[in-house]
Amino acid sequence: MTAAYAFGTPATGNHDPLAAGRLAAMQGMTGTCVVRLIDRRTGLTHKVNGTPLVIFTRRPSEAAAELLSGRDRSVWEVRVDPIEP
Repeated sequence: MTAAYAFGTPATGNHDPLAAGRLAAMQGMTGTCVVRLIDRRTGLTHKVNGTPLVIFTRRPSEAAAELLSGRDRSVWEVRVDPIEP
């Protein structure tokens, strides 16, 4: 799975003009990032037993693909934020 799918662009059929920029930024990140699974209906981070599902990683595209595996991309999206050194 490519990181483009992580943002729902091909799966939803919606064209997101910022998706290419996010993808390029995501692939160019070398530091640690925070990856969150977001419910598009509410805009909130998904919670497991009341705790937000957050992954800290140096490979955000892999984390995004894993978080979205088996999920409906029209309902879920992934947000990646770099952690400043």
